[in-house]
Amino acid sequence: MPLFEVETSAHIMIACVADEASARAFAAENYPAEEVLRVAHRPRDVWVISKSMLGITGKVDPCATARDCLARAAGDKLHAVRLFMQSTGSDLEGARKAIESNMTVGW
Repeated sequence: MPLFEVETSAHIMIACVADEASARAFAAENYPAEEVLRVAHRPRDVWVISKSMLGITGKVDPCATARDCLARAAGDKLHAVRLFMQSTGSDLEGARKAIESNMTVGW
């Protein structure tokens, strides 16, 4: 089944649906108060997010470090952000992005 990128006024969703109409219905069902701004068919059956676009670059493996910080903080996001900043020397915004991106991938 193809992937569709659906952008609303507040979210960007990836929906695995049959066609554009189903993608719009998916957005309307899950976020009824938001206007659908754009629907795009993804050319392949994969979705890729650039780490550099999220601000995750450098020699340190931020995923492993972020996951370690989340584990040490017992899932407490604020404490994990502080630990990440101490471990990597990154700024608040970079640490927040690293921790949040690892939380969304199922820490």
